[in-house]
Amino acid sequence: MTELTMSELEAQSVQMLPARETLFSFNFADIWASNSSVAANILAINSEAVSAAVQTIIVAQD
Repeated sequence: MTELTMSELEAQSVQMLPARETLFSFNFADIWASNSSVAANILAINSEAVSAAVQTIIVAQD
């Protein structure tokens, strides 16, 4: 990073941003999340039930 001299700093200009209400726009983000898993161990002796979960996240922004 380089340092600025006083003359370079004084040469900079600034501009005011518009009011916050002016910057407002309708910006919506819809988020859907799903995490599902199913395992069954019915009428089995000395057995294990194994399940893998599937996770889905969908984000849509208008």
